[in-house]
Amino acid sequence: MNKAEYGIKKVLISEQEIKDKISEMGALISKEYDGKKLLMVSVLKGAFVFMADLMRAVTIPCEIDFMCVSSYQNSTVSSGTVKITKDLNLDVKDYHVLIVEDILDSGNTLSSVIKLLNHRNPKSLKVVTFLDKPDRRTTSVNVDYTCFTIPDEFAIGYGLDYAEKYRNIPYIGVLDPSAIEE
Repeated sequence: MNKAEYGIKKVLISEQEIKDKISEMGALISKEYDGKKLLMVSVLKGAFVFMADLMRAVTIPCEIDFMCVSSYQNSTVSSGTVKITKDLNLDVKDYHVLIVEDILDSGNTLSSVIKLLNHRNPKSLKVVTFLDKPDRRTTSVNVDYTCFTIPDEFAIGYGLDYAEKYRNIPYIGVLDPSAIEE
């Protein structure tokens, strides 16, 4: 895949690094939740690729559900307004819930999801994020598992997008600002 054709300035995390980290994370989660009724909740759309790979790396029984939450609206900067466009189908009160997030940026979106799910009284609630961008944090958020910490650059690939493009790239790259269509 030609990076320049896809508007990628540089590769931050390789496909192999991703595979290795997800295997490690799956083993850790499997150990922690062994014997517990685990519900993995993916925050769509960005986390669906991470969720698919992570749930295959988890070796204990688990269930999955999805929420669709947005705060970007085709921009490279979070609007600060969180909109839930698809809620869960399952009642979380009988589950140990693990929120599966693609990227922790400002913290606003994840903070809203955590508050919402905590009000539904799960047995426990933890968070795993694929990427953490601490330089952008505006809201304090407790994350239990982090795969990678990245600098304050606009990451794309492995499910992350800009204006619904680039999700199919199998690694994490940095979007070249010249690739943004006005």
